[in-house]
Amino acid sequence: MPDEPKTLDPAARPAGTTAPAATATPPGAAVAAGDSPAPGRAHRWTLGLVIVGLVLSALNLRPAITSLGALLEEVSEGLHMSGSVAGVLTSVPPLCFAVFGITAPRLARRFGPAAVVCAGMAAIFAGLVLRPFAPGTAGFLAASALALMGIAVSNVLMPVIVKRYFPDRVGTMTGLYSMALALGTSVAAAATVPMTDALGGDWRLGLGIWAVLAALAVLPWIPLLRDRDRGAGVRDRGVPDRGARDRTEKATAAPAPRITRSRTAWALGCFFGLQATGAYITMGWMPQIFRDAGVPASTAGVLLAVTMVMGVPLAFVIPRLATRMKNQGPIAVALGLCGLTGYTGLFLAPASGAWVWAVLLGISNCSFPLALTMIGMRSRTGAGVVRLSAFAQSVGYLISIPGPLLVGVLYQHSGGWGLPIALMGGLMVPQMIVGTLAGRDRTVEDEC
Repeated sequence: MPDEPKTLDPAARPAGTTAPAATATPPGAAVAAGDSPAPGRAHRWTLGLVIVGLVLSALNLRPAITSLGALLEEVSEGLHMSGSVAGVLTSVPPLCFAVFGITAPRLARRFGPAAVVCAGMAAIFAGLVLRPFAPGTAGFLAASALALMGIAVSNVLMPVIVKRYFPDRVGTMTGLYSMALALGTSVAAAATVPMTDALGGDWRLGLGIWAVLAALAVLPWIPLLRDRDRGAGVRDRGVPDRGARDRTEKATAAPAPRITRSRTAWALGCFFGLQATGAYITMGWMPQIFRDAGVPASTAGVLLAVTMVMGVPLAFVIPRLATRMKNQGPIAVALGLCGLTGYTGLFLAPASGAWVWAVLLGISNCSFPLALTMIGMRSRTGAGVVRLSAFAQSVGYLISIPGPLLVGVLYQHSGGWGLPIALMGGLMVPQMIVGTLAGRDRTVEDEC
C-alpha cells in the first residue's frame, strides 16, 4: 500500500468518541463522502503541498466566470453575440456544475482525489488558454465548458481533500479555501478590466491572463499524484477496534431514505436552485447593468468584486448562527429581503446607489452557505446527508440553468433592464418561501 497522508495531530481519538463540533465535517463535504481520512502523522512537506494546492485551486474556482462578466460587452461585440446567446453563455456554469459535478466522487474513487483535482486545474488552464482565441461563438462556448468542467469536479472534491488530509482541522481548512475562493472571485471581477486596459485593451488577453493562475495551481498536485488511494472505507482503516468497525458496517449498510418522498428535500433543492440562479445572474449580468446605467467599466467590475467579497466574513457567521437555531427560516427571509431591496434599488436608481445595492446583493448571495448548512441539519444519518446533498445540489443547479438565459432574452427583446431586474427581484419571493419550508426543524428520515 502506498504511503498514506496523515494528520498533524498525533493524539488518536478513542473508539466511539467524536470530534469537537468546531471541527465537524462541513455539510458541503457530504457530496463526496466516502473518502475516509487517513489516521496518524503525515510528512510536513506533504501537508504543505496540500495547503498550497488547496489555496491555489480555490483561487481558480471562479475567475473563469467573473472575469467574463466584467468583459461581457466586449466579448459579445467581438464574437457578434446576440443578447440571447450571451444569456446562454451565462447559463453554462450551472449546467456544467450539474452535469460534471456528479462525476467527481466516482472519478476520485478510481484515480484518487488529488489526481482528479490536478486534472481539473489542467482543464481550467486549457479552457482559459483556448477560449479567448476561439474563432467563433461555438468554440468560445466549448472552451468555456472545458474550464467549467475542471471547476465542477474540483469544487466538489475540495471538501474531500480537506477531510482526508486534515480530519481534525476541517473547520480551519474549509475556512481557508473558502476565503481563497471568495478572494479569487472578487479579484477577478475587479482586476480584469484594468488588466485588459494595461494589455492594450484587447479583451482576449484580459481573459487569457487568468490561465497563468490556473497553471500555477497544477504544480502542487503533481507530487501528490502517486497517492492513488481510492478512498478505502472506514472498514479497512481508521477504526481502532472490532466493535467500532462492526458499528460502522451496520451504519453503512443501513438503507438510505427515499429523498424524493421528502417535502423538505424538495424545498431544499428549490432553495438551492433559486439562490444559485441569483448568484449566476449577478456574476454574469450585474457589471453590464451598471455599465448601461453609466457606471465606468472598471468601477462596474469593482462593484461586482464588492458583491462577491461579502461572502468572506458571512460564510463564517451564517453557518454558526444557523446551527444555533432550530428553525433557519428567519435567516432565509432576512437574506431574501436584502436581495429584494438590492434589486429594487437597481430598478429605481442603479447608478446613484450602486455601492449600496452591491453590498445588499452580496449579503443576499450568502444564501449559499446557509443552504449547505441546512443540508447537514436536515438528516440524522450519514447516508441521509449524502443523498440529500446530492439531490438538493443536482436539482438546484438544474433549476438555476434557465435564469441567466431568460435575463438575456428579456434584455434583448425589451430593450432595457427594467423587466429583467423585476424578474430577479420577483425570484426572491419564492426563495424566501422555500427557504422557510427548508428551515423547519425536521429531518428527511422522518418524512420518508
